[in-house]
Amino acid sequence: MGRNYFGTDGIRGHTNAGVMTAATAMKVGQAAGTRFLRGSHKHRVVIGKDTRLSGYMLENALVAGFTSVGMDVILLGPMPTPAVALLTRELRADVGVMISASHNPYEDNGIKLFGPDGFKLSDADEAAIEAMLAEDLPLAPAPQIGRARRIEDARGRYIHAVKASLPDDVRLDGLKIVVDCANGAAYQVAPSAIWELGAEVVAVGVTPNGTNINDKCGSTHLDLIKESVVASGADIGIALDGDADRLIVVDEKGQTVDGDQIMALIGSQLAARGQLRGGGIVATVMSNLGLERFLDSKGLNLVRAKVGDRYVLEAMRAGGYNVGGEQSGHMIMLDHATTGDGTIAALQVLAALVKSGQRASELMHLFDPVPQLLKNVRFAGGKPLDDARVRAVIAEAEAQLSGRGRLVIRPSGTEPVIRVMAEGDDAGEVDQVVDAICAAVQEAARA
Repeated sequence: MGRNYFGTDGIRGHTNAGVMTAATAMKVGQAAGTRFLRGSHKHRVVIGKDTRLSGYMLENALVAGFTSVGMDVILLGPMPTPAVALLTRELRADVGVMISASHNPYEDNGIKLFGPDGFKLSDADEAAIEAMLAEDLPLAPAPQIGRARRIEDARGRYIHAVKASLPDDVRLDGLKIVVDCANGAAYQVAPSAIWELGAEVVAVGVTPNGTNINDKCGSTHLDLIKESVVASGADIGIALDGDADRLIVVDEKGQTVDGDQIMALIGSQLAARGQLRGGGIVATVMSNLGLERFLDSKGLNLVRAKVGDRYVLEAMRAGGYNVGGEQSGHMIMLDHATTGDGTIAALQVLAALVKSGQRASELMHLFDPVPQLLKNVRFAGGKPLDDARVRAVIAEAEAQLSGRGRLVIRPSGTEPVIRVMAEGDDAGEVDQVVDAICAAVQEAARA
């Protein structure tokens, strides 16, 4: 069957509409539980969530689904996505579930699934679960129905793991750090972990009420943290998103440090210590050409994957890399976590800040990004990228930028939109190339 539920990062949608309903969540619990019932041992699932109001509803529906097919459930409460991945492994669970729509507004929610190894499910497992959603699945006999319980030490376990990722010879004493948790899943654990390592913490975005997650705060809304860093005289700001798997940094001047600069710092620091595997890092086609040139100057390579942290992770595992991420802030440190972890990535940045003795603005702006422009072209139907005129304009643009820039054109996976991105040393040329392609796509869409 087609993919009507799973996208590039689990199942996501508007709550109580379409696929994101309690009925769907219960069915997902039954299907995923059935898929991972292997052997004669008592099976268990770990479930975490962010702070959305709808998390209560979906959590209970998933519990009903999993227990109905014979799985025991361990409930973590509000915890970051990487904490769910970690505790799935540590608690020897057969499957892990995170209830979150990441950086989306509170009206949306989602379901992410992890295998017993703590990695997100393979395409094959997702396809199998998707097929089972249309089936009547066998339920457990009454004596074998699962039980559900909450564990109280989940936060402590994750905080310990996060702190252990910091080099033993590094403390954060003397640093003043603003931590913006987006009123999301890390609102307790991230400030606690950083404070316990010695820093003075100014915590913002730590008063979730069910409807304010990602609301004018966090890694996708930086005004709050920029103002807080400057007003408090902090050394640096750490901005997480709703489920804390991505990180954006703000330096002491209130300037944004995006994922490309963070990858450049972490990758080059690990390389200098002989700890970078694979000879480089993995990013996506959207990462700036400036990052690629910086890494090349250090003798390091940049592997580009499709947009989406799961594709970054696939390329990392295939090529033996231990650092990867996205311009948007997903940071994957495979030495410490099986999925993106904004807090662990932040500690790598803070360790570099302590060891360098520099200010964040001096340490973290390692290259000048080349001019980059992204425009979205909405269309009503058809396949504009198959149009001969569009293909000709794209070919002409690629030839024009050859050796001086890049062109990335891709259809959205979730809406009728063509994304047109170009970058190069000449900002005017980049603008001209993008506008020409957008015009051709719009013309083809009208034809």
